[in-house]
Amino acid sequence: MTRIVSPSSAKELGRFIDFPHDLYRDDSRYVPELFIAQRDMLTPGKHPFYEHSEVKLFLTYSEDRVTGRVAAIWNRNHNAFTGRKDGFFGFFDCIDDPKTASMLLESASAWLKEQGADTLVGPVNLSTNDTCGLLVEGFDRPPMAMMPYNAPYYEKLLLGQGLVKKTDLLAYEINVSAANDRSIKLLDALQNRLKRSGITIRKVNMKDFKNEARKIREVYNTAWDKNLGFVPMTDREFDYLAKDLKMILDPNFCLVAEKGDKLVGFALGIPDINQILINIKRGRLLPTGIFKLLLNKKNITRIRVLTLGVIEGYRKLGIEACLYGSIIKNTYGTKITGGECSWMLEDNYLMNHAIEQINGTLYKRYRLFEKPL
Repeated sequence: MTRIVSPSSAKELGRFIDFPHDLYRDDSRYVPELFIAQRDMLTPGKHPFYEHSEVKLFLTYSEDRVTGRVAAIWNRNHNAFTGRKDGFFGFFDCIDDPKTASMLLESASAWLKEQGADTLVGPVNLSTNDTCGLLVEGFDRPPMAMMPYNAPYYEKLLLGQGLVKKTDLLAYEINVSAANDRSIKLLDALQNRLKRSGITIRKVNMKDFKNEARKIREVYNTAWDKNLGFVPMTDREFDYLAKDLKMILDPNFCLVAEKGDKLVGFALGIPDINQILINIKRGRLLPTGIFKLLLNKKNITRIRVLTLGVIEGYRKLGIEACLYGSIIKNTYGTKITGGECSWMLEDNYLMNHAIEQINGTLYKRYRLFEKPL
C-alpha cells in the first residue's frame, strides 16, 4: 500500500535527496547531484530562497521503500514580479506508476492551493534561475552541468495528471571542429567596430570577482526581465550562486561587454562538471569524491554556455556575436572540443538563430508544464 509523508527529519530529507540515485542506479546517463548542495538547497536557513518563499516536500512509500518525491514551491517573488498566482512543483522523481504520480502531484497541488495558487507549473527547482524543465527529447546522452535528467516515461505521467505544455526550453550542441568559423573570421572586424562605439569585450577579472559579480547581476536582472518565467534574483541569491560557480569558473569562458565602466552584456560558460560527477557515487564528496573532482577538472572536454545576454539599447550591435565568437576562439589550444548552449526559450528566435548560424544543432528539448488548480 502506498502512503505519502512530508519529510520532518534529517534522515527523511536524506531519503528525499537519495531517491533518484536508487531509481536510476542502472542508467548509465544519470548524473548524481552533490548531496551537500541538494541538502542546503532544500533546507530553510541554508539557502536565500527561503527568505522570501516557502517549500513543502513530499515522499511516497510502498512499505519501507521510497517510490517518489516532489517539492511544492510557493515563490512569492515570482508572483509579486509577474502579478500571477503560480504554484510550482519541482524535484519530481517517480517510479513508472500513475497512482504514485497522482498522490505526489495532488498533495503538492493541495498545499499550493492553500497558499493561494491558481495554477500549477513545473518542473522547476526552485525557480527558473535554477534547474528546470522535463527532458522530452535527447535521452541518448547524459545532461550537461546544471541541467536536469529524467526517464522518458515522466512525460506520460505528467500528461496523465492533466498537465499540458507551457513552453519548451532548447539545448543546442556546438562542436568546435564543426562550428561555423564565420563569427571567428569576423571577430576582429566586429570588435573594432564596437571599440569605435566605446564597447569592449574582456574576460571577467577574477581578482575583483565581488565587484564583477555585482555588475553582472545588474545586467542579468535587466536583460532577461521580459522572458517567460523570469524573476529577478535577490542580491543574496545571486551571491550564493556566484560563490558556487566561482569554484569551477574559467575566465576564458566568462566574458563581459562594457562601455566605459558600465557592463552592457555578458556570457557565462562553465566547464561540464558532470563529466566528473557522473562517477561520484550517490553525490558524496567524501571520502574519495573530492579527489575525483579535483584531479579530473583538467580533463573536462566540454563547456555549457548557460547565460548570454545584452541589455536593451545595446542589442543587434554585434555584441552577441562577439561574445559567442570569443568563447569559441578561447577554446583553441585547450582540451575543450565543444559544448552546449542552454537553455533557450523556443520563441527566442533571435538568439536561437544566432546559435544556428554558428552551426549549433538542437539536440535536447526540455518542457515546462502547467494546469489550472
